[in-house]
Amino acid sequence: QVQLVESGGGLVQPGESLRLSCTASGNIGSIYRRHWYRQAPGTQRELVATITTGNRTDYADSVKGRFTLSKSDDKTTVYLQMNNLKPEDTAVYYCNAKSLLTPGDFWGQGTQVTVSS
Repeated sequence: QVQLVESGGGLVQPGESLRLSCTASGNIGSIYRRHWYRQAPGTQRELVATITTGNRTDYADSVKGRFTLSKSDDKTTVYLQMNNLKPEDTAVYYCNAKSLLTPGDFWGQGTQVTVSS
């Protein structure tokens, strides 16, 4: 199994930055792709960013140029650097890992990001 723990959420003003962390434990070697999703009240969960084992990244159009993914050297932690935050970025952010295990889909508990003046 794989366990995911997120941290780094909080309340910031528009234009400020936050860095979210997602630390994996367990069968880390089975993970081949990691994602960040977010869900605002009354909306569906949406894919924000993706990073593969080869460090290829992809971003939703709404966050391109503002959000950046990176990994720790030991590959246990994925970071989501969020710059120039906007009120529409307010949501619960969830870390997700795709694994070769069955089931192959693991989620963190979520961390709240609120952008408000």
